[in-house]
Amino acid sequence: MATMRSLIASARADRRAVVLPGAYDALSARLIEAAGFPAVYVTGAGLANSSLGAPDIGLVTVTEMRDHVARIADAVDVPLVVDADTGFGNAINMRRTVRLLERAGASALQIEDQVFPKKCGHFAGKAVIPADEMVQKIHAAVDARDNEDLVLIARTDARAVSTLDEALERADLYRQAGADVLFVEAPESEDELRRIGAHFDVPLVANMVEGGRTPLLSAEQLAELGYSLVLFANAALRVSQRAMTELLRELSTSGSTNALLGQMATWDERQEGVGKPFYDALEAKYSTKDHA
Repeated sequence: MATMRSLIASARADRRAVVLPGAYDALSARLIEAAGFPAVYVTGAGLANSSLGAPDIGLVTVTEMRDHVARIADAVDVPLVVDADTGFGNAINMRRTVRLLERAGASALQIEDQVFPKKCGHFAGKAVIPADEMVQKIHAAVDARDNEDLVLIARTDARAVSTLDEALERADLYRQAGADVLFVEAPESEDELRRIGAHFDVPLVANMVEGGRTPLLSAEQLAELGYSLVLFANAALRVSQRAMTELLRELSTSGSTNALLGQMATWDERQEGVGKPFYDALEAKYSTKDHA
């Protein structure tokens, strides 16, 4: 399996972008891997939405995220880029967060400079901590990692709070502090995306949030602007939510699912998606029937 660091290096060398669909549980991660994507983004918003039935407002705890990452890491063999929010506290919390999530199976950690508890990057009412405090949190993250292959992604939310200039200044500081990849969240135009891409000669993240503040560009377009990673963090969750709503409406109205059979995974597709053939093989391997 390629490391996340090597995937980023290869993408930069080829001037292309690695597309990272977001997984909100182990099944969605398995489907992302099965579709051929080289890595999975473990979305914090997706965990809050799917596991808590709550919005992305900082309610998820670090141990909940650790357990979530461990389940996904056990289900797939591709690198996991994990949303570590603010590190769940100060620099000391950041150290613990890095150690917990790295050991759970994270290949990269995204950390941000919002005030804890954070909010979705495309919500109103955000606030950011002082830049020097975030620099110290990055130092703590660098010191805490056991494996140099663990990629640290530093995100700034300053664009929505202040100006793009401040966001660029903060990102420069975060790079100097040891961040491997930079993520300026919520640029508001293609010109701003282009300016960010031109400002840095380091790996960059673009976040495509349907209905959010940032215009939706393709991965190819973003690669041309200088981005190496493109997040589609909650597209799968949102399509699933719409499909489930339509199914439940039909079931409530007609008392049957017959009208939507063509939109469901088949019985065999479902079993393939969760790896049943693998477990069948294990059952056969360890069966005592042939040894009776």
